Amino acid sequence: MTPSPADTPDHADDGADSAAERSGVADTPDTPDHADDGTDSGDGAERGGGGSGSGGRGRRGRQPHEHFVGRRDVTEWRSAPGQRLAGGNQRLAERFGARRTLVAFLVVGGVVATTATFLAALTYDAVTDRDGIASLDRPALALAKRLRSPASDVAAAGIAYVFGPVGMPVLTLASAAALAARQRRVSPLILSVAAGAGSLIMTVRGKGIVHRNRPRRHDAVPPYESSPSFPSGHTLNATTVAGTLAYLIALQQKRQLPQVAVIGGAAGVVAAVGLSRVLLGAHWLTDVAFGWLSGTGWLALVITGHRLYLSSTADDH
Repeated sequence: MTPSPADTPDHADDGADSAAERSGVADTPDTPDHADDGTDSGDGAERGGGGSGSGGRGRRGRQPHEHFVGRRDVTEWRSAPGQRLAGGNQRLAERFGARRTLVAFLVVGGVVATTATFLAALTYDAVTDRDGIASLDRPALALAKRLRSPASDVAAAGIAYVFGPVGMPVLTLASAAALAARQRRVSPLILSVAAGAGSLIMTVRGKGIVHRNRPRRHDAVPPYESSPSFPSGHTLNATTVAGTLAYLIALQQKRQLPQVAVIGGAAGVVAAVGLSRVLLGAHWLTDVAFGWLSGTGWLALVITGHRLYLSSTADDH
């Protein structure tokens, strides 16, 4: 009697299976040729920040959106000088490490920014007297005096304390430490400390060269200050530190709207700090304008250093 399929022994197909094994045919489903691209190619993980087994993170542990501000990939260098700069930084990072290269760039950039401040202050001192440029500063001070009110004076004084010699370092270190802890990276702390230290050195150098007198005390509102007026340290520090923190926070946002809100908020803070110094009569308008300009220049160098750091292939941890 012929056995039914159900009565066939389990080893009935052993011959077929053995033949398949001998012929090298695996008993597995077909897979696309590119199934292993994420593991065999480092380029995809580096460019997109992804990769299998890493939770969507690349070799630096970054999400893809953490390279973008708006639609701009901050690791892309479109100009020929930028590409040469990124190439040189890449070679240094491979030899000395990305973090050491970042610190070295910030030190060199700080020297460049301080030298530029020194030369600008010398030029300023050569073309103005110690009472300032009357065509700009005195009308601005007169307007500030007309705009004063008890509420605006209290608000401006509060800004002076928050962004002053005590409040600003505390705010900088606390914000940078929070970002570093959240991201589990030390680079936010390095950038923020460098931004604050560089702006402080630029302020001290500028004041030491120009020795410009502040507006007279009867034209000012407490808290009174006695150090030289040029440049506005509050403005310069706020520009670099708030700008650096806003840049770092914006990189963590997945959508453009929060990025715009963060950067716009920082710009508003920087403007408020500068204008409050004129409103209080603590600085001339040109002191504040120089603080904005020199602070923006130093901020650009700090951001460039971080972009080069992100462009390197070394691990961020």
